[in-house]
This record gives sequence, structure tokens and C-alpha cells, in this order.
Amino acid sequence: MIEAESLSLRYPGGREALGDLSFRIDAGEMVFITGRSGAGKSTLVKLIANLLLPSRGVLRVLDCEPSRLARRHRPGLRRRIGMVFQDHRLLPSLSAADNVALPLRIQGAPDGEIERRVRAALDLVGLGQRARALPATLSGGEQQRVGIARAIVHRPPLLLADEPTGNLDPQLSVEIMALFERLGAHGTTVLIASHDLPLIRQMRKRVLVLEQGRLQEDFRPQAEPA
Repeated sequence: MIEAESLSLRYPGGREALGDLSFRIDAGEMVFITGRSGAGKSTLVKLIANLLLPSRGVLRVLDCEPSRLARRHRPGLRRRIGMVFQDHRLLPSLSAADNVALPLRIQGAPDGEIERRVRAALDLVGLGQRARALPATLSGGEQQRVGIARAIVHRPPLLLADEPTGNLDPQLSVEIMALFERLGAHGTTVLIASHDLPLIRQMRKRVLVLEQGRLQEDFRPQAEPA
């Protein structure tokens, strides 16, 4: 699903954001990326999302090597990836349902299919009754759920989330993580960048720990005894 070999990224000016990362994430895994501010979490997510290209090394995502794709083919790869952001990025003039429908409208999906998929996505995140609500009338947790629904409405095999609970209180953060876990149980590969160590420990999932752009640890929790 995702495979990195000696992956590095150096920004113009010489600063190395990521250096010599090697790891593999299989289909259906739920994995956290953590580390201090500036460790390279968001940069790694952007590389996997095909928003940045590596300076050195190899990155394979969904059986593609983004750096080898022609520019005209890169949007096709991005459409196979769902993205969830900390700040939701909802359009304030559109209802929850219309925000969720945006990826399908961009793809040119038929209206009937859009309606079915949007309803299913909102039901999955527990907002089926708030479909016509504008973002300003939704709580922070509800807005984040709309963002998740928008990210999964086109049924991507890979879901990336960059600090998705950074603006939420602890209880809402737990609920959002439980939602990601349910998505993983349905076969979606989920990769989450987060600095919330207590919440990450609570989830008991694999964790990639970054330190100054390097992979410091690849932690896999032991299975609980039966």
C-alpha cells in the first residue's frame, strides 16, 4: 500500500525535512505518525498524498511511484486518497451535504449516485440528520466529521489525516479516533499524523516516531493476552 525506501526531502535552501526513511504500511493497517513539532509529520503526509515529491529515495503509494508519474496523471492518484485536515476546510456557504458532495461533483458522478453516497457517508459519521446544516451551525466535532465524510465519500483505499483532533476536546478526540478505527475495520488504510501521545497510546496501533526528520522508532504494540 505504502512503501518508502531511503526516502528524503530537502527544501530549496538546503534544509532537510526528512532523511533516509524506510518503512512499509500494508493495506488495511491503521498507523500513527508522531513526533515533536517540526519532526516532519506533515511533510511525510504531504509526500504520501502526492502534494510534494521526494528529493531522494523511493516512495510507492497505491502501487504507483508518484515521482515517476507524468504531471497529468498525478491528479488521478490524488483522487484515490482521502485527506482530513485539522481545520476542516469546509466551504461556509455550502451545507454539510454539499461539502461532502464536492469530490464526487469534481469527478462528474451522476446526481443519483452523489445523493446515495453523500447520505451513506454522513450516516457513517453520525450526521445524517444534519445534512442541510451550514458549517457555522455545527460544533467543531461535527465539522470534523463532515470533513471525514467528504474524505471518504468517493471510497478511497487510503485515508490520510493531519492532526485531525488538534482542535477538539479529549472526549471528541476519542470519538473521532474510534470512527477512523471503524473505517480501518472496513478495509481502508488509515494513516494519522498526531502529537497526542496519550490518545495514540490508548488506540494501541502501530506508531512511526519521527525525530528531526528521521524515523526514530517503528513501534508495534503487542497483542493483548486472550
